[in-house]
Amino acid sequence: MYDQPRPHLAAPAMTFEQMLERVRYEGAYPTRERAEAAVRTVLAALGRQVTGEERVDLAHCLPVEAALALTAQIPDTEQLTGWGFIKDMAARTGATPATARWDTGAVLAIVSRLAGPDLLARILRRLPGGYALLFGQAELCQPEPAA
Repeated sequence: MYDQPRPHLAAPAMTFEQMLERVRYEGAYPTRERAEAAVRTVLAALGRQVTGEERVDLAHCLPVEAALALTAQIPDTEQLTGWGFIKDMAARTGATPATARWDTGAVLAIVSRLAGPDLLARILRRLPGGYALLFGQAELCQPEPAA
């Protein structure tokens, strides 16, 4: 059942090399290697958070190399908030939280374009608070119901 083709999903809109160049430009990285390190680190961290159909659909939107970085990770049993995601990534890489946030913004800006608004909305509904900003989206809060 899982190996059935998904007809509503198109092939990735860009190659991995094109993705790296976009990330390099967005993140103002000095080299392609630095952009690639950011892509692989951020997608691995995201792969530990995104689960289910959203994970599969996101992998289909990405170039093969990026999809492998995302899906090679086993999802964590406890989902992190957006800030927890940044802190975890910084701790795993030895980077500062500011550098981890910069890398995340540069990579997820491109990922959000590849995913499209519908899939991105589905992903954000499944993740705890704080991720919309990481994807370059406004984080809207639902009003509390009146008692």
